Amino acid sequence: MDILLILLIVLAIAYIKFGVIIVKQMEEVIIERLGKYHKTLTPGLNFIIPFIDAPCGIEWKERQKGLDGQVYTYNKILKSINKRETVYDFPRQNVITKDNVTISINALLYFQIVDAKSAVYEISNLLDAIEKLTQTNLRQLVGKLDLDETLISRDQINQELREILDEATNKWGVKVNRVELQDINPPADIQAAMEKQMKAEREKRAVILESEGMKQSAILQAQGEKEAAINKAEGEKQAAILRADGIAKARVLEAEGEKQAVELIINAIGDKGKPDQYLIAMKYLETLKGIASGQNNKVVYMPYEATGVLSSVDGIKQMFDHNK
Repeated sequence: MDILLILLIVLAIAYIKFGVIIVKQMEEVIIERLGKYHKTLTPGLNFIIPFIDAPCGIEWKERQKGLDGQVYTYNKILKSINKRETVYDFPRQNVITKDNVTISINALLYFQIVDAKSAVYEISNLLDAIEKLTQTNLRQLVGKLDLDETLISRDQINQELREILDEATNKWGVKVNRVELQDINPPADIQAAMEKQMKAEREKRAVILESEGMKQSAILQAQGEKEAAINKAEGEKQAAILRADGIAKARVLEAEGEKQAVELIINAIGDKGKPDQYLIAMKYLETLKGIASGQNNKVVYMPYEATGVLSSVDGIKQMFDHNK
């Protein structure tokens, strides 16, 4: 009886140890019965028949940095399939461009296992297969481009490589979400030549920008001088117009004044006098005054018509006497 009880306890412990499987969230376990696929365990508590059913392992490649700083790769067997998105950092590899330049490329691959059964049975070493597939297709894509195109077409290479890998790994139960080229490093001599070229291009652009600035400055200065000249001419034109208008108005006012003065003289002389002789005599005297008032003029003679003027003045005197 005691032996039977002990045997039952041992069987119970063995069943719990080998027949009860707890699967974590976002993981699946492939169960084989006598070496043949039986079922896929989902997250939660699951029961299998010990020694008849057993989890199928999947070969997985791991990379780990050692104490010496070097990165080492090793394979291990996983009992469960992780269905979360996984990032795999591919080792740096040399690729030859279309113009025969050897460049070093480091890539990142983001993928997700969507069918655990296909990932286990359709390919023997999933990560190794994806890595080799990525390397061969990357060489093919870069081989179609020269160095300059490779450096500026990173997004295009990422997109084309993702589409190729996603289609090729579909039968393996893998979904490739995206591919990223981290570093594209040309040889040291090519990189030095590119840096010199970039420096020359920057200097060229600086000279062009400086020339454009000087050109724009000269254009703006010329436009400013042109506008200043136009404004000055407009100002002089307006000043001349105002000056001429002022002179014209002054002459009109002067003529009006003379007109009023003549009318007053005519009214004062009346019908009995001779206003025309009076006016001629006054103008003659004003003219003589102007001649004599010059700085370098010296009048030492009497004009020929002076006697006529004096007679006119005498006539004016008599005219006023007569009016009295």
